[in-house]
Amino acid sequence: MTENAPETPKKPLIERIMALKEASLEALKAEYGALYGQESPCSSNKVLLWRKIAYRMQELQYGGLRDDTKNKINELIERYDPVNNNTLRPKKNPGKEGKNGRDKRLPIPGAIIRKEYKDQLIEVKVLENGFEYQGKAYKTLSSVATAVTGDHVNGYTFFKP
Repeated sequence: MTENAPETPKKPLIERIMALKEASLEALKAEYGALYGQESPCSSNKVLLWRKIAYRMQELQYGGLRDDTKNKINELIERYDPVNNNTLRPKKNPGKEGKNGRDKRLPIPGAIIRKEYKDQLIEVKVLENGFEYQGKAYKTLSSVATAVTGDHVNGYTFFKP
């Protein structure tokens, strides 16, 4: 390019991000590597890669979150996140996590797990010691999945809470 030649205008950020939405997995992996400086991306999920790339592109153009904002987000996650919140779900037997305590993958008691299955909306209420589906109590999420499908199914795989 010569000194007097006009520069080609750069596409607006939103156009570059949206163009990547249709990119191949290989192209997304290459873009991820270029933006994050890693050879191997964190995932082979196209949607996840596209979102991470879009976030990073915006972060580079507009700047990232301030430290006080990040701290506030982490504080809110710690306080209100139903999946990871230990204050709303105290351990029954401190020191024996996993054996007798609640599974950390589950939402807090009172939450509703919803799933569309064969054109039917399945709603399961999380109880302190089990689950409720169609007015009946179940001990495990797998037993609810079995009642819904008629076959033995892993509850976490079926519901993905």
